[in-house]
Amino acid sequence: KPVRMIVAVPPGGPADTLARLVAPKLTEALGQTVVVDNRPGANGIIAYEMTARAPADGYTFTAGAAGVVINPSLYRKVPYDPLKDFAPLTLGITVPNILVVHPTVPVKSVKELIAHAKALDGKLVFASAGNGTSGHLALELFRQTAGVDVVHVPYKGGGPALADVLGGQVQALFSIALSAMPHIKAGRLRPLGITSAKRSAVAPDLPTVAEAGGMPGFEVIGWFGWLAPAKMPRPIVQRLNEELVAALKSPDVRDRLLNQSTEPVGNTPAEFAAFMKSEHEKWAKVIRAANVKLE
Repeated sequence: KPVRMIVAVPPGGPADTLARLVAPKLTEALGQTVVVDNRPGANGIIAYEMTARAPADGYTFTAGAAGVVINPSLYRKVPYDPLKDFAPLTLGITVPNILVVHPTVPVKSVKELIAHAKALDGKLVFASAGNGTSGHLALELFRQTAGVDVVHVPYKGGGPALADVLGGQVQALFSIALSAMPHIKAGRLRPLGITSAKRSAVAPDLPTVAEAGGMPGFEVIGWFGWLAPAKMPRPIVQRLNEELVAALKSPDVRDRLLNQSTEPVGNTPAEFAAFMKSEHEKWAKVIRAANVKLE
């Protein structure tokens, strides 16, 4: 019987890449075929509900994203409880965002951007990949922390949002590092800061938004990790954790992930559970304050 790794996103993109890099390693380690099953839609809700309701026999688990803990704050009704319906296995990767502006915007730092936004009195325009995405939530946290007002334009995906910032129609964006890096290197975008808590291997010369903006504690990371149905027996959870962490540590997987501007993690189930809980609480607060709701 093959083991099914449900992926909450369509093929392509960091979560799918991660799943497809790790699946063959698990197949080898477990002596059982691990198949990747993409079930995109509704911000991952379809995949998470399938996983929460799957038999807890070790044959079904999911590669989930930050949305798993954020959805309950964004939507009126979500058919799962992120903290009760899953057995966290391990955090796979973190994906920082980079705050970028079009080169014509007259700012060279996060502090200058804040001053510029205040001078424009709410007219500075920020794009995002869509309502409730990590770039949108980064913007809301930025608004609340820096005390600035800006116009938010949600797009249908990161590609179109980035295209309009590159074209100069929109001034600024919190973009996932993977998409922004080639344009930063080519001088088509100006990076102001990275949203991780400390400087990142993804762009070692770039200050964090927290240090560059004088906003201690400002941190926004997209992330992907593995979750199983809540009642999965401890020995199976332990075994899957060990094999997933080993796969993340293997040099070929590590190199591929770093090349994708993502940082491999691989922690214990207890550490991942604590991380999920803190992310759930943090974003519930930001979303409430920003009054963001999705249907």
